[in-house]
Amino acid sequence: MEVTPVTCCLPDEVVSTLGAGAFGKVVECIDREKDEHVAVKIVKSIECYREVARSEIAVLEEINSLDEEHRFACVRMLNWFEHEGHICIVLELLGLSTFEFLRQNHFLPFSVEQIRHMAFQIFRAVCFLHRNKLTHTDLKPENILLVSSDCEFNDEEERKLRSLDVKVVDFGTATFDHEHHESLVSTRHYRAPEVILDLGWNHSCDVWSLGCVLMEFYLGRTLFQTHDSKEHLAMMEKVLGPIPPQLLKQTKKQHYVHNEQLNWDERSSSDDHIWKHCKPLKQFMERKSEEERQLFDLLGCMLEYDVYRRITLEEALWHPFFSPMRTQGPQRS
Repeated sequence: MEVTPVTCCLPDEVVSTLGAGAFGKVVECIDREKDEHVAVKIVKSIECYREVARSEIAVLEEINSLDEEHRFACVRMLNWFEHEGHICIVLELLGLSTFEFLRQNHFLPFSVEQIRHMAFQIFRAVCFLHRNKLTHTDLKPENILLVSSDCEFNDEEERKLRSLDVKVVDFGTATFDHEHHESLVSTRHYRAPEVILDLGWNHSCDVWSLGCVLMEFYLGRTLFQTHDSKEHLAMMEKVLGPIPPQLLKQTKKQHYVHNEQLNWDERSSSDDHIWKHCKPLKQFMERKSEEERQLFDLLGCMLEYDVYRRITLEEALWHPFFSPMRTQGPQRS
């Protein structure tokens, strides 16, 4: 299904601003013809951002065409148009991002059951992308949106979602297998080790990112909270054990390496930060229930240094953690 652009302007129909970033902003508008609320991503009239917007439109058109029955939890593009040099992408209106929901809920973690419901939808959606030769490359809680943010409140003013339906958004850096792969992809905290080490990347970098996302849902905070690549690798080692020597041998970033090990000074002040925030993966488990054991077994398979040993999302969907989801019959997105 090809989405044809129209020359259009919705100046008096903007309801509110939903978000803003370097690219431009997203606003809620009313489509007068259909009498429905939509989200419009308005991209700055700067050529580099226009190029990203054109790439996102191509990906969203492909998703519309490949998933006409809306079986997978990817945001739908309804239209796109140009206005005074701005590319505007009309999308279905969704709720808060999972990050914003966590923030408004005082960073209280999601329960294991909630994580299972959201992860199953996200994994199916990204697996659908991978089967169709696409890598998202920027999976993070900000790019996973609730379909509806409707909540109930308890006595402590904690929010409880009425629906756990989610959708994956922001395909601006999504890359087809045949396209040029930029060496640096993903937002820092969700960046896979092969990307940091400049070893090249494929679909499995999305799997690593989703492992970090699920840990964030479980902890209520970012797993690898850092702004430095070498510190990031040192944090990984604290959580997951030493980086395999063969990966360090292959890296173009040899300043990260000394004697086939990560070149890291454990007496540095940064190391204190790492000790404070990081510990072996299984030690993050709070109750050690069977469902938690299954979740952490899955996370261990996702946060695997070697891309050839890292689980694929196709395989992940058959992990015992998702057994309750598979017995529920066909999933709706």
